[in-house]
Amino acid sequence: MGLHKLTPRENYLTVLRGEVPEWVPHYTYGPPAQDAPPPANAMFEPPMLAAHRVNGGGRDIWGVNYLPTESTGQALIPDNSEFILPLEKLPRWREVIKAPDLGGIDWERMCLPALEKQGIDRTQTALFLSLHVGYFQLLMSFMGFEDGLLAFYEEPDAVHELLDYLSEFYMKIADATLDIVKPDILMLADDTAAWNSPFISADMYREFILPHHAKFARRGRERGLPMTMHNCGKCEGVLDMLVDMGINGWDPAQSCNDLAGIKRKYGNKLAITGGWDARGRLLEADVTDEEIRQSVRDVIDALAPGGGYAFAGGYLVPTGDAEAARRNAIVSGEAARYCGEFYERQ
Repeated sequence: MGLHKLTPRENYLTVLRGEVPEWVPHYTYGPPAQDAPPPANAMFEPPMLAAHRVNGGGRDIWGVNYLPTESTGQALIPDNSEFILPLEKLPRWREVIKAPDLGGIDWERMCLPALEKQGIDRTQTALFLSLHVGYFQLLMSFMGFEDGLLAFYEEPDAVHELLDYLSEFYMKIADATLDIVKPDILMLADDTAAWNSPFISADMYREFILPHHAKFARRGRERGLPMTMHNCGKCEGVLDMLVDMGINGWDPAQSCNDLAGIKRKYGNKLAITGGWDARGRLLEADVTDEEIRQSVRDVIDALAPGGGYAFAGGYLVPTGDAEAARRNAIVSGEAARYCGEFYERQ
């Protein structure tokens, strides 16, 4: 591998600009390896929004209780024993959902020390600004999936009102923090799909969810910032809408989607980030190290030519699973080697 002129930050931003990078950016959704180079990107959330994540669980600003899950390495999910907004209360949602008072907050004092504490080298790593998990996900966290999905049909006016309220609150925080944090990238998020199919139709996404993402995306366009969208599962049906509002990159771009077709359709206009999933043979007890390495190479060979791609992936596993950690080290090691040399070989 030759010497690279760009930093990991610059190289990653090159992909989001639709240009061919020096090498294929790569990162993991879990902790980096001990000897890993500076990551291509890192995320920052204003501390008032992130306390339950920093603390490994607890109540968020809306009162939703989040619990760590052992099988996913302590990833947090809403406590399904106490959803705070059952369907019968939705018309009276203002009695339950109350935004914190933002008056008098010293945003510099809140954000800058927290950003410094993260220890991100801004010359080497591109910084995302993230505010929430998504409007669909917020609604589901308040109501649960059964009541939450029924709400779109039975109480559409109340859903619109509630989502308007949420997005106005988050836009106030965006406007208060953008010029303080000075992110390289705006990160949007909403997991609107499962592996096999979306939770809601593209038309329902367009009606209920899209307007609120579009508000935030407008801020990115105004500032000339690249933007990414995190949306798991089979969400390819909404990608046209993401591109139309100026989204530059999509993660985790899971392989249940037609990634080859998506790359042909959008080219470098929408960078694909991810593309590797621990599925099928890769989960079997006797999978070989070489099979894992080859799976990494296959994904990069398919999606990286001409740019528009960053590799991200790994085994989502229980904390302390030594074999899965070993396999993750194989994935990240092979990605680092193969991504670093990819465009030199082209």
